Amino acid sequence: MKKVLVTGITGQDGSYMIELLLSKGYEVHGLLRRSSTLNTGRIHPSILTNPNLHLHYGDLSDSEQITKIIHDSHPDEIYNLAAQSHVRVSFDTPEYTGNITALGVTRILEAIRTSKYPSKFYQASSSEMFGAAPAPQNEDTEFHPRSPYGCAKLYGYWMTRNHREGYDMFASNGILYNHEGCRRGEEFVTRKITLAVARILSKKQDKLILGNLEAQRDWGFAPEYVEGMWSLLQGGKAGDYVIGTGESHKVKEFLFEAFKYAGLDASKYASFDESHTRATEVDILRADTTRAQKYINWKPKIKFKDLIKIMVDSDMRLEGLEPIGEGDKIINKKFPNKWWMND
Repeated sequence: MKKVLVTGITGQDGSYMIELLLSKGYEVHGLLRRSSTLNTGRIHPSILTNPNLHLHYGDLSDSEQITKIIHDSHPDEIYNLAAQSHVRVSFDTPEYTGNITALGVTRILEAIRTSKYPSKFYQASSSEMFGAAPAPQNEDTEFHPRSPYGCAKLYGYWMTRNHREGYDMFASNGILYNHEGCRRGEEFVTRKITLAVARILSKKQDKLILGNLEAQRDWGFAPEYVEGMWSLLQGGKAGDYVIGTGESHKVKEFLFEAFKYAGLDASKYASFDESHTRATEVDILRADTTRAQKYINWKPKIKFKDLIKIMVDSDMRLEGLEPIGEGDKIINKKFPNKWWMND
């Protein structure tokens, strides 16, 4: 049985990743931050009691704990999905963002190197590293980050490449574009919008305040992207790959499509507030996924409008409403053997 270590298991990607790996028969070790409450709301109870899941307390600021876990468990694969991952928040906490999102990568890589165990390493890099670079962006595009988060991710990206090139480690970067789903944090704009739709329908909310509506992003479906992460460590050669849909849409488009799907007029409920904008904005991100399609045979099934329907249906269900149902039909059609559980 293969063994794997996953950091950030309570986040969107981490929770999906441990379900995917358990479905594939791995022994999964998950890194969990210790807090006063057990922050495992995204993880299905049956997953938490799975005998092949082993939880370890620690975080990416604790090199001693990371080293101990790797030395003790000898994982065949390591997926680093932990980070301070909110771009807007990174402007308020740049030092903390750097400590976790940047230096945390170095701590894992050095623990792998000193353990002398040939663990394959996946680093969750981000399209935010491209920042102001013109679209579409690919693996050869020059980086130009526009946030502390983007800068921290770029540090982690280069440390991963340097350990691959300098120490012959199997270390790959997945440069993932925005990926959303039913487990997306409520502070992220896509989930903020779809949850507002459900709460307006249920009479629990009467307005929605947003920042920059003109920013364009390449949005995909999170479970698919987790499958892409796994694929990056299954080949015989490590590398760096851009993963996205190849389409970009404005926040404004996401807003109006979500409200329209639920039979609402977004202009009656949504308003702009400058306090919700960033100090430096990224205007447009759009992926060129030619390399990923060629080398890891990864191509998205879910595009923009389907993603919105899936998320609105999920949030309607969360708010005790009967979902419209088109999103559920899309999931059933495109993922007949769905491996994730509580969405």
